[in-house]
Amino acid sequence: MPRRATPAMLITALLLAALVGCSTDAPVRRAPAAPAAPAAPEPTAPATPQVPAGHAPKNPYPVGVRDLKLNRDVRALPVRIWYPAAGEDGPVRRGAAAAEGRFPVVMFSHGLGGRPDDYATLLTRWAAAGFVVAAPTFPHTSRGADNNVLDVLNQPADVSYALDQVLALDGKAGDALRGRLDGERVAAAGHSAGGVTTIGLFTASRDERLDAGVVFAGTALGVGTAFAGAAAPQLFVHGELDEVVEYAAGKAAYDKVPWPKAMLSLPKGDHGRALLSDGATLRVVSDTSVEFLRWSLYGDPAAKKRIPTDATRGDIATFDDHL
Repeated sequence: MPRRATPAMLITALLLAALVGCSTDAPVRRAPAAPAAPAAPEPTAPATPQVPAGHAPKNPYPVGVRDLKLNRDVRALPVRIWYPAAGEDGPVRRGAAAAEGRFPVVMFSHGLGGRPDDYATLLTRWAAAGFVVAAPTFPHTSRGADNNVLDVLNQPADVSYALDQVLALDGKAGDALRGRLDGERVAAAGHSAGGVTTIGLFTASRDERLDAGVVFAGTALGVGTAFAGAAAPQLFVHGELDEVVEYAAGKAAYDKVPWPKAMLSLPKGDHGRALLSDGATLRVVSDTSVEFLRWSLYGDPAAKKRIPTDATRGDIATFDDHL
């Protein structure tokens, strides 16, 4: 379970100030590659996903959206949830009835100066593919907040708390998601400072409920690379022309992952503006990440076979595959 950041981590986190460029409107400041850290221990768990083999849904779902008002101690933590909905395909519907079935959960963390809705195009595609996607708005690093970059170190605990509350809906009488959430199939994902948050959930603040991770333009600054716990496959996505977090910083964190892993590298990619609007790059990223989640959370072997094809379509990206 997550634990509090140590003083040494807080000192290291001063370097996170370089991440204030997460917002597309913020001044550009480049984060250096992560400092050398002790080698991660050899994994003791099998290097395979920890979920039973199965099959992901073949057809897309309509998507519903709702909000959950949460507070962790004095930290306001509203959560937006996108989920597979019942009924006919169409625009995202607020408060739509949930589709039949039990769906894996993906916790998504936004970047500095961002909000969950900034990533709605990507996250609704994940929901349409059969995942419940829950995205907190962090109290100090979201748009309009005080932009306290050091608070990123508190965000892994925020995500774990939000996951507690989201999974509790599965047993809550009268809730629209009652009986729809599969707490045995859970992933974490995030962009930039949210990528730091996500790495932290597998290192210093390991949440053992997590079966997989997706890191967009992330770095291990402040959270380290001592990946711990059961094997949890990781997908890293990083632009080689990233003007905020150097590609080398993301690659350094990726290299330390001791589990099945892959890295989608975008030779012409920046810090992640392609994640915020539809286009050819986002389609490659979303299709690759959907198949990764289908494999790592549904245990779908056919999805794993499709990952390299989606990743290299159109020569938009290169793919380092160790899944």
